[in-house]
Amino acid sequence: MNRARPVFIYALVALVGTAAFLYPFWIPSDALATRAHSVDAPLWAALVGGLVVAAVMLEIRRGTMNGATVAILGVLSAAAGLLRLVDLPGNNAGIFFLVVLAGAAFGPRFGLLLGISSMAVSAVITGGIGPWLPFQMLALGAMGAGAGAIDPVIRRFGLRGEVLALAAYGWVWGFAYGAIMNLWSWPFLQGPGPTQWQPGLGLGATLHHYWAYYVATSFAWDAAGALFNALLIIVTGAALLPSLRRFAHRLEPAVEFV
Repeated sequence: MNRARPVFIYALVALVGTAAFLYPFWIPSDALATRAHSVDAPLWAALVGGLVVAAVMLEIRRGTMNGATVAILGVLSAAAGLLRLVDLPGNNAGIFFLVVLAGAAFGPRFGLLLGISSMAVSAVITGGIGPWLPFQMLALGAMGAGAGAIDPVIRRFGLRGEVLALAAYGWVWGFAYGAIMNLWSWPFLQGPGPTQWQPGLGLGATLHHYWAYYVATSFAWDAAGALFNALLIIVTGAALLPSLRRFAHRLEPAVEFV
């Protein structure tokens, strides 16, 4: 039971994230606010923040996190938030690569918490607080968790192969992040055009409209972000990944059987 509780919290984060992005597609169109998530964004932010605090408290109670781990989480979140100030082409490439590398080094749960925390810190630093913020936090958290989830497999390739695999992962997520983030506002842009959401369309037609919208508004921007994300991982991964992993191993709790 003690082990199941943190897993339940992380499952709730995934459920809340999915609901936050998709619920506008399932309610009557006339019930949507005139501005995307202008009313409910604080609720989603509060839910995500509360779940993150609960997850950290349960990890500490279980002994899988300690004060040093929380401190590392805070330092990496601050560093990633500051890296967002680096003016690079594309979609937040300055913050993505560190979340990917740290997620791979520390594991999926740490990667999820780091992604959420990093985006929150960066929003405070850059003044980017708005109804889009909880959705950015969830999307970046998914990126960090995914990097931790695939690392046990790609670690078999050796350090160079692992860095290249993470670079490919970062490149794919450069597009995926933009595609996911468009969903926070796209259902509110209703109209008769071929790039807008229209209630009552079938799944195939909806995906076609969304693809047309994504290509017209985001594809080129995300392609630049994906490229720089991959390049940053290639350039820094061989140095950062072993260092982060050494910290992760040193912070693993020692268990004594009495």
